[in-house]
Amino acid sequence: MIECNLNIRLGNFMLDTNFSIPDKGITVIFGASGSGKTTLLRTIAGLEKTVSGFLKIGDEVWQDGVDFVPPHQRSVGYVFQEQGLFNHLDVRGNLDYGIKRSSAVDDVFRDSILNLLDIKPLFNRAIEELSGGEKQRVSIARALLIKPNILLMDEPLSSLDLKRKEEILPYLDALHDELDIPLIYVTHSPDEVSRLADYLILIDNGKVIGSGKIEDILTRFDLPISHGVGATSIIEANIVGRDENYELMHLDFSGEIFVVADNRSEIGQTIRLRISARDVSLTKERQSNTSILNIFKAVVDDVVPEGKSQVMIRLKIKDSIILSCITLKSAEMLNIKIGSKVYAQIKSVALLS
Repeated sequence: MIECNLNIRLGNFMLDTNFSIPDKGITVIFGASGSGKTTLLRTIAGLEKTVSGFLKIGDEVWQDGVDFVPPHQRSVGYVFQEQGLFNHLDVRGNLDYGIKRSSAVDDVFRDSILNLLDIKPLFNRAIEELSGGEKQRVSIARALLIKPNILLMDEPLSSLDLKRKEEILPYLDALHDELDIPLIYVTHSPDEVSRLADYLILIDNGKVIGSGKIEDILTRFDLPISHGVGATSIIEANIVGRDENYELMHLDFSGEIFVVADNRSEIGQTIRLRISARDVSLTKERQSNTSILNIFKAVVDDVVPEGKSQVMIRLKIKDSIILSCITLKSAEMLNIKIGSKVYAQIKSVALLS
């Protein structure tokens, strides 16, 4: 586990954190600009001095009331917003600089990182010849080649245009699948949250207001992320078949079958779906004459107002949770209340991986 209960004052700004997350997978720190995301990341790395509290990464206590492990003794890989590469060195030289900081790196580990991030074709290139996405891949490789116990990434895609972001996201997916170390990733992009996060830490004005599995945090009505036009839910499903005639895939989630456009992923692969609350309509009876392919029995788990004219509804589809946002008038017409049995009609989804 990663256990963090830290406080830091920077002028008039106060950072107050208290959370525990598994020391595996990708944890995303999400919040508005100026909320304290980068300060929290720097605090974990030991780069902020005026800190009090407790920090434990796995079995190692990095800070408590008595001891403070300095940054150079923390096994941390850090990827900044700007790549921080040395322009007077080529790609190979930048990577060798990273390797010199660790005595634990062997050739097998080195090759695995270089292959994972497809770095070898760039070896002899000058830094100024690289695209933004290529530079960031080199930065990530350099951070990993010290063989850290944790990788910290501070908005690594923020300086990239949309094309370069799409170029590098598959590599981040690969890190998720292949690395045995926890990765803590800072962003203010909801799209990156949906695509990457296993666990989510919400921070607002210097205070952690929620932390946990992404599918749980996104559907908690006491948190602002579950409200507004961006309200979404995430489900993971396994590809179990395809309809070649219509170029569709069949996905299993909680024993239900989801039908989506075929992206040619392999049978058996797990795929992540993002469902907007505004793309889920409700009926009391199953509709037959409809163009909507994905209709599921659901039970209303909770209902809260969403402004004056709408309601947000949390639905249970067997073991999965999704959100639906409908008008207050529709909710009253259907007599929607906690425990109501309905059919959830999902008009569209986004395939994230």
